[in-house]
Amino acid sequence: MEYTLREGFSPQERAAVAARILNALPEWFGIPESTAQYAEGCKALPFAAVCDGESPVGFLALRQTAPQAGEVYVMGTLPAYHRKGAGRALLAWAEQYARAAGWKLLQVKTLDAAHPSPEYARTRAFYHAMGFVDLECFPTLWDEGNPCLVLVKAL
Repeated sequence: MEYTLREGFSPQERAAVAARILNALPEWFGIPESTAQYAEGCKALPFAAVCDGESPVGFLALRQTAPQAGEVYVMGTLPAYHRKGAGRALLAWAEQYARAAGWKLLQVKTLDAAHPSPEYARTRAFYHAMGFVDLECFPTLWDEGNPCLVLVKAL
């Protein structure tokens, strides 16, 4: 599928795009307060969306975590666009942005395999296919029922 990558959203547009897409992903973003925080956080971060025509169908926001490292702060694609290249296009943008910013590492946090979520098993498989490797699990970073896996990719 052919997508248009778009940057240059206003802070309010970033939050609105993020909220719309995250709210369509309740298996991944089912806690309304957390989803709202992610959307709000997108206002001040590097942000891109993939569009089908004029409509954003996926987005990614980056956050610098150290002088030479950053993270995928939040990313989502509408369910109808899963496994159709939108996520790959967004990560390609993220890696290009990160390299241009001088980052040497990109990380992402997701739910560890100790939690039996089929949705997050697919998420981990996606990141592994994109070259990320497991770094460490923090069993209580989020809470005891949601062990956090940190994955990294050298740029």
